[in-house]
Amino acid sequence: MADLKPNKQLPSIAYSCYFTRNREGEQFTSEHVLSYQLSGTLTLNDGDHEYVFRPGDFRFIRRNQLVKFIKQPPAGGTFESVSIYLDEATLRDFGMEFGYKAGHDNTLHGAVIPLAGGPLLKSYMDSLLPYIQHDNLVNDALQALKLREAIMLLLQSKPEMKDILFDFSEPGKIDLEAFMNKNFHFNVQLNRFAYLTGRSLATFKRDFENIFHTSPSKWLQQRRLREAHYLIKEKGRMPSDVYLEIGFEDLSHFSFAFKKMYGVPPSRLAG
Repeated sequence: MADLKPNKQLPSIAYSCYFTRNREGEQFTSEHVLSYQLSGTLTLNDGDHEYVFRPGDFRFIRRNQLVKFIKQPPAGGTFESVSIYLDEATLRDFGMEFGYKAGHDNTLHGAVIPLAGGPLLKSYMDSLLPYIQHDNLVNDALQALKLREAIMLLLQSKPEMKDILFDFSEPGKIDLEAFMNKNFHFNVQLNRFAYLTGRSLATFKRDFENIFHTSPSKWLQQRRLREAHYLIKEKGRMPSDVYLEIGFEDLSHFSFAFKKMYGVPPSRLAG
């Protein structure tokens, strides 16, 4: 799990670069992320919608979201993107200084928000490239200025973003059954599922067993295997293309668990 994590030298500004092959995975976005696609294609899926971003596209990913991604380099080229992480402390300070507060009529929905961009955002991203593409360090003072500039540009290009940027509430308690049936294929720890459903880990486990009459770990494995069985048998998918998609990290572990549940290895079912 993860990706698009800031590196140690640039804790709030990250440059992603991948060569020759697609890279698939998933991430939990604990902070708001503003990203710009330089080359290649990025496909994001939040469980409800799929978003495709191509060179020149901007996107905003809300904090506390589960998102799957596919990074696809162009033929003979590289996948490149720039991401700005807008941490809560910076946003709180900015909101206090300029009097911004989140409203109650947020009209922006979804984990991922495509942005129109424009020359100001484009110039801003271009100004970062000499630092991040050539491994030049961005000192703390300059980095703080660039984060504030990003916030200002977001608010200027899309004023309603204030209702997202300055909303510091934690996830509220939500329908656990609906959430798990939507997000079972994300390979995250139980404490993350608990947090996203507005529960402590102990309350999450108790509520889960009251609803599903089994432990979270056992339910997750069985639910993922049932989905894999459907995708392989009914949709003609290959096991090697399915196991990551439904929440397994390792193909051999997936094959072992599948055979234990269904009596045959997934490769035989595919054949």
